Amino acid sequence: MKNLQKEPIPAISTEEKPGRKMIEIIGLKKGFNNQEVLKDISLQLFSGENLVVLGKSGSGKSVLIQCIIRLLVPDAGSIEVLGSDVNSLNKNELDELRRKIGFLFQSGALYDSMTVKQNLEFPLRRIRKHLTEKEIKEKVNEVLENVGLADALNKMPSQLSGGMRKRISLARTIVIDPSIMLYDEPTTGLDPVTSDEISALINEVQKKYKTSSIIITHDIECAKATADRIMMLQDGEVYLEGKVKDFENSTDPIIKSFFK
Repeated sequence: MKNLQKEPIPAISTEEKPGRKMIEIIGLKKGFNNQEVLKDISLQLFSGENLVVLGKSGSGKSVLIQCIIRLLVPDAGSIEVLGSDVNSLNKNELDELRRKIGFLFQSGALYDSMTVKQNLEFPLRRIRKHLTEKEIKEKVNEVLENVGLADALNKMPSQLSGGMRKRISLARTIVIDPSIMLYDEPTTGLDPVTSDEISALINEVQKKYKTSSIIITHDIECAKATADRIMMLQDGEVYLEGKVKDFENSTDPIIKSFFK
């Protein structure tokens, strides 16, 4: 694999940049037990775009977004989110920044002891403390309507299918109106039809809420459906970055193994 000639990473022209930088990472490195997982990763996320980070399991994708919100502390490199240097923030500043970022976990991470309504109210009561009970109710109903599950208000998570749980998890994430969305394997464990629905929902959220998103996935169909731009990781490094067509037209054997 190391003897393959990498194709050059295409530059993004000024005309193609959707807007201001929402996230900028330079020289990010992270390892565990003397094993490098991320090796000098740099990326930019621009306002209003969906950036898909593609790669096989173990390529460092999830480690990358955990570093972005400082669930993990990098070994080296800089991470700037919404103009703030993440690594230099104190606890209160970090908490304030995280309130502007939606994180959709692989598992969904719903509270099993709470109804759907209570799951959605919880972040609003913690983060949007100025809202009245009427405003909370209206916001909960709005996001449930937007994910197509208005009738699930009083259900428990155990009563929901995998796809429904994912939708409710997304509703709970967008209920606080985040500027940035981080999706960690949003279609993992879902059947093809439901996966397509979640991919379509990611695009709807982007348009309706004007979010800037990083979508971590190894699902090619999800990548094709959601990406404004794709960055592929291989062995902890950026292997290729570009549009979907750059990957589909590539003759590189590693790229072709993904985009068959």
